[in-house]
Amino acid sequence: MPDGLWVRCDGCSSMLFKKTVEDGMFVCPECNYHFRIFSRDRVKILVDENSFEEMWPNMVPCDPLNFKDRVTYPERVTEEQQKSGLKEAVIVGKAKINGSEVMIGITDPSFIMGSMGSVVGEKIARVTEKAMELRLPLILVSGSGGGARMQEGVFSLMQMAKTSAAIARFQGAGGLYISILTDPSLGGVMASFASLADITIAEPKALIGFAGPRVIQETIRRALPKGFQTAEFLLEHGFVDMIVNRQDMKKELSRLIAYLQ
Repeated sequence: MPDGLWVRCDGCSSMLFKKTVEDGMFVCPECNYHFRIFSRDRVKILVDENSFEEMWPNMVPCDPLNFKDRVTYPERVTEEQQKSGLKEAVIVGKAKINGSEVMIGITDPSFIMGSMGSVVGEKIARVTEKAMELRLPLILVSGSGGGARMQEGVFSLMQMAKTSAAIARFQGAGGLYISILTDPSLGGVMASFASLADITIAEPKALIGFAGPRVIQETIRRALPKGFQTAEFLLEHGFVDMIVNRQDMKKELSRLIAYLQ
């Protein structure tokens, strides 16, 4: 039997026909587990066919610290670009959702786990400013680990302030911002633009937080509630506004834009 025909679900351990999973938007038909997907796949799911116009696709990071661990930072970036087919860990642009124009940005876990370096912060800030200029809704999808990129040090940490300031200006001008949290949404992304939306939507059972549970428990030295970083727990405690299945996400976004824009 050829390789790659079957995948194992991380939610229920069922063996699934890969084509069935892909046709179902990468959701397990047995337990509704939402597989992690790449930014290009998410574009196909969320926006109208052939409507996505990518902006600033050739922006690449520099090496401000001359950083080297196992390899130099430029070498690591080249490796990640070849592996993922992306220039950086986010794609941004203009698109349509059921005919309504939006500005959209999607982080990608396949490029250094979607860590937020200078280019990620710059692209998020630019797409936010473009949304303000064109008076369009802004949709940002956090689909990665989202921590600071250690190879860029403080330059990476500065992106939290830059993206947050851009979002504040956009909202101050009356813009509509919808944040979509997928598994996992963590780190600097969650400590900045991902948690500042007018409407915050999560996919089912997404892991959402700043640090991992082990780090938190060792820091505060207290037992933590079971599942306290799941989308369902955070919905119950008011951190997210709604949980939406991936198959329903486009329809729900269209409804919110029509109602709120």
